[in-house]
Amino acid sequence: MVNLTRIYTRTGDQGETRLSDNSVARKTDLRVETYGHVDEANSAIGVALATGGLDEQLVAALAIIQNELFDVGADLSNPLVASPEWEPLRIIQPSIDRLERWCDEFGAELPKLRSFILPGGTAAAAQLHVARTVVRRAERSAWRAVEVYGSEVSEDPQTVPGGVNLLAIQYLNRLSDLLFIMSRRANGDAEVLWVPGGERNPAAQPQD
Repeated sequence: MVNLTRIYTRTGDQGETRLSDNSVARKTDLRVETYGHVDEANSAIGVALATGGLDEQLVAALAIIQNELFDVGADLSNPLVASPEWEPLRIIQPSIDRLERWCDEFGAELPKLRSFILPGGTAAAAQLHVARTVVRRAERSAWRAVEVYGSEVSEDPQTVPGGVNLLAIQYLNRLSDLLFIMSRRANGDAEVLWVPGGERNPAAQPQD
């Protein structure tokens, strides 16, 4: 149970914060940056939901995803260590499997792509594209964190920091794919396709 009695704590005024295992990290730490991107992606999904332009199946799936993104953030902020004092919240394979099922289900009725998709169309679809790109950014940041901290369990976190859970990164990868599919479904006939440069006429003027 989460019990927040005060929002500001003043503990970060010197550029430091604490990870979920209570270890101290700089606010510029790649792990902190990564779960910050995850928080931003969750907010972007919230805006997409607030538009009211999504069907019930998408709304239900996105509600689950918003909750799971909190789990992803908790996972990324909790280094992998042996015998933790408290059982950490981790992303598990079934959550990734569900994202893949949704990719298949929501993508089954979509028309085949004839070109790349331009972010746009309906407000909800455009916002899902925003969420997709933020998730991709979170994934890239997570891999940079792996380059620094690895992905192994630390037997002695006092001397060797614990690594990053790769399942959390896999979740972000599948989610970005799913958000692309969801944006296409949300757009329907309003989907906007990229016109390659060779097919555009640079001399043509936009019509009023």
